[in-house]
Amino acid sequence: MVIKRQDDATSAEPLEGGLRDGLFVEQRRRVDDFDFGKNTAVVFDDMLDRSVPFYPEIQRMVAELAVDFAADGTTIYDLGCSTATTIAQIDRGLPAGMDVRYVGIDSSPEMLALAAKKLAESGVTRPCELRHGDLNSNLEISNASVVLLVLTLQFVRPLHRERIIREIYEGLEPNGCLILVEKVLGENSAFNRLFINHYYEMKRRNGYSDLEIAQKREALENVLVPYRFEENKELLRGQGFRHVDTFFKWYNFCAMVAMKG
Repeated sequence: MVIKRQDDATSAEPLEGGLRDGLFVEQRRRVDDFDFGKNTAVVFDDMLDRSVPFYPEIQRMVAELAVDFAADGTTIYDLGCSTATTIAQIDRGLPAGMDVRYVGIDSSPEMLALAAKKLAESGVTRPCELRHGDLNSNLEISNASVVLLVLTLQFVRPLHRERIIREIYEGLEPNGCLILVEKVLGENSAFNRLFINHYYEMKRRNGYSDLEIAQKREALENVLVPYRFEENKELLRGQGFRHVDTFFKWYNFCAMVAMKG
């Protein structure tokens, strides 16, 4: 595997991921905004497994669709790649000898350090470039057959989302796809309340306490800004995607695939 690192992505100290998520176990006097730094990075895989419904199945479906659309001589982008779980899973599904390269972009040097470690341990041999970058700034996407936004767009400021989707569309090759996985709002307040209640029930089943749920909700309040499902669909169509479909929906989570025709 050839891993290229950009900017200050190499500045993070060596980390050991795979720890159990206990970020919000203790009562805090003040709950600061959620961030993706060292403390989050080392527990992030466990956090996703326990906080995102059917997360392994979503990852499997994302990888299957990415393999369907991947084309020789192109690039697969993972925007907000975190620890590179998705890239590793896609790589396992691609036919041997397929000539693609990966670009993973994340704002957290600590996440990128764990991503490089995971890709090496997963036996990925195709070229992979890990970039330190903020999606609130301009993107550089070109020759892409697949672009992933897996639980990422919801953390981007709404005023930048149209630009991001437009730049993705422009950087995709014909018949390339964007895969979008997001937390979403219900279509009205009653649905939204029910969906959130059932989501918190799921988190309790996965071992989170009411205190952890409440403190994380407060930490995410100004950081994670979800749209309604229809708003995301309109966002994709408004920036050029004419073929949009849903391949997963669970209460307040959904996954969509959009193809550049």
